[in-house]
Amino acid sequence: MHSLLVAAALPPLLLATTIAAAAANIALPGCESKCGDVDIPYPFGTTAGCYRPGFKVTCHRTAGKDDHAHPPKLLLGRESDGQHQVLEISVQNATVRVSSTVWFFNVGDDRPTRLAAAPAGAGPLVLSAARNRLVHIGCGFRAASWSLGTSPPSPQGGGGAEAPPRRAHSTCSSSCSTEHLERQRTSRKRCDGLGWCDGIGCCDTPVPATSFGVRLEWNNGTGGSGGGSPWIASVASVMAVEQEWWSRKDNLFTLKMSLLALGRASGVVVPALLDWAFDNSSATCAEAAARPGFGCASKHSECVNSTGSAFGYVCRCRHGYQGNPYVKDGCRSPRSFHPPAWAIFVMGLGIGIFLLLLVLATIFATKSLKRHKAKKMKEHFFKQNRGLLLQQLVDKDIAERMIFSLEELEKATNKFDKARILGGGGHGMVYKGIISDQHVVAIKKSKLVIQREIDDFINEVAILSQINHRNVVKLFGCCLETEVPLLVYEFIANGTLYDHLHVDGPLSLPWRDRLRIAFEVASSLAYLHSAASTSIVHRDIKTSNILLDDRLVAKMSDFGASRGISIDKSGLVTAIQGTYGYLDPEYYYTRRLTEKSDVYSFGVVLLELLTRKKPTIDMAPDGISLVAHFIHLLSEDRLGEILDVQVIEEGGNEANQVAAMAAQCLQMKGDDRPTMRHLEMGLQGLQHPNINFLRNNPREQECVTEQTDTRFQRKTNTSAIHDSYSRRYSMEREMLSSATFPR
Repeated sequence: MHSLLVAAALPPLLLATTIAAAAANIALPGCESKCGDVDIPYPFGTTAGCYRPGFKVTCHRTAGKDDHAHPPKLLLGRESDGQHQVLEISVQNATVRVSSTVWFFNVGDDRPTRLAAAPAGAGPLVLSAARNRLVHIGCGFRAASWSLGTSPPSPQGGGGAEAPPRRAHSTCSSSCSTEHLERQRTSRKRCDGLGWCDGIGCCDTPVPATSFGVRLEWNNGTGGSGGGSPWIASVASVMAVEQEWWSRKDNLFTLKMSLLALGRASGVVVPALLDWAFDNSSATCAEAAARPGFGCASKHSECVNSTGSAFGYVCRCRHGYQGNPYVKDGCRSPRSFHPPAWAIFVMGLGIGIFLLLLVLATIFATKSLKRHKAKKMKEHFFKQNRGLLLQQLVDKDIAERMIFSLEELEKATNKFDKARILGGGGHGMVYKGIISDQHVVAIKKSKLVIQREIDDFINEVAILSQINHRNVVKLFGCCLETEVPLLVYEFIANGTLYDHLHVDGPLSLPWRDRLRIAFEVASSLAYLHSAASTSIVHRDIKTSNILLDDRLVAKMSDFGASRGISIDKSGLVTAIQGTYGYLDPEYYYTRRLTEKSDVYSFGVVLLELLTRKKPTIDMAPDGISLVAHFIHLLSEDRLGEILDVQVIEEGGNEANQVAAMAAQCLQMKGDDRPTMRHLEMGLQGLQHPNINFLRNNPREQECVTEQTDTRFQRKTNTSAIHDSYSRRYSMEREMLSSATFPR
């Protein structure tokens, strides 16, 4: 991906460079515009017809050598004029930066010496007085410099002939203290004040405006006090140095120490600035514009009288334009350049590819980060939830056999598509999925990410992993890679008992199916209470938690609130969980959970089967609950007023016996309620009246017969039922006003 981005970026960058070079238009057409790293703008040039008179430069290349290994050098004038290397040409400032000439004076040489203001053959170029300093390096002398005249030098420059001084310009002196020089030479700190040109081995003065002379007066002709140091050269050096370069202390220190020690600027390129102008006379812009060969060629350029050391005029681009004013159409507005159509196409194509790859790279990087983060989160949740699960499981191997990956469940549900939702409530949603072995499953996913939900899901896995009963929904496994684990059940295709009971219309489930479903639910609860090694209390029995398969076989589900009670204990004090309308009032008030709490909830389910009324919604006209209303009508022998018409027609006496069982289950005190085992046997006897299932256990047969004798209950316990009704009414009003249950 990185190489693709680089490849996409190259076309627009190369094209932009080409267009920029064309837009700059610094040289005449067909002329060399660059030598090594130095641009060659007109009026400078290397070949005939490419430069203005006096602006000849030479690009020197080493014969037989590669330009990359030995870069070419740009020299002023012809190669025979000297080795004055051009470092930079500025059209805007009308300056040329060159390597400076260094003049050397031996000890005792005090002759007045004329120095050239510019290298030989420099033509209209003169040393800039404003941008250079005249630097003297050595020990034990006093230097004086003066101007030799006010007229500009001839095109060939000055020679080395002596000339009498006209007037003094400036003086400076340099003495050498061995202690100071040693400190300067050995010090690694360049900012301690020892690096300045402060008269110790060095002094500097302004540069005269034209040709100048220099005379050194030696102290006793011995070179001064520095002569005693063996590393100090016995010569003095004079040079013109660019002021900006000289002001940097690192440059000053390096040059000073090199000349003092070696007598030459070893490895140091010392720059000097030359000013240049056209019409090397005192002509003004107005005069020059009237003459042939006027230099300002661009229509957006203007003439300016030179303010530097060179006499004449220079050109510059007008405000808002950039480029070379000495070339036709050289000054251009940055907004006025219009590249050709092919250039626009190539640039647009390159930029388009670059942006496309940039977007793809961003998307790829974002997805990679998300995948990495999701992987880390899955690993964290897996370790956390697996630890919680192993704490509760008796058989540790179950945890390994029942684990699904999140990727597998996402594939099974099409990433939990809304179209796969089977149902749900306030705590979670159930999705239909098809796992890899083509089994259709139901996947329960929590809505709430709170610790209690995590505990409930782990608890459900732990309990269902211990249960194997035909009327309890089968748990295939779970996924531990989410914050709240996902549970995978067998798929029960026919909905809940609640859905089948509460349909629109007069007819619902036939009585025989209702009776069988009641028996199957009782059978599963009896198994949970007694057949398992630890008694399991469901704690949330209701018709919406009873699933029906395609043959209407009942399956108990939703064991998130279930709790295990050790066989040596009769109950457990715990927080209240359940659904209002099905909740045991004794458990509500005492917070003591027992098997009889499930018996009460089962009694409400029996009542719902008998009446087709909703315990959480349907109430009597006077505002009492469905349970209290049922008990009241049963005590007054008016049961027919509340029973479902279909039950009365199809159930007959069996319905009355089931109603008696329901009344026993709904006793206020848990000790007065039957066990689920007794209820299972009683319902089984109603299903098969001609078979005595309890012939081998007379005691259980007597108990069940007593519980199913409706007439006996109504005749002997009428006053007790009235008392129970009054207490139930007041308790249910209190529960209704304060009930906020978790499930």
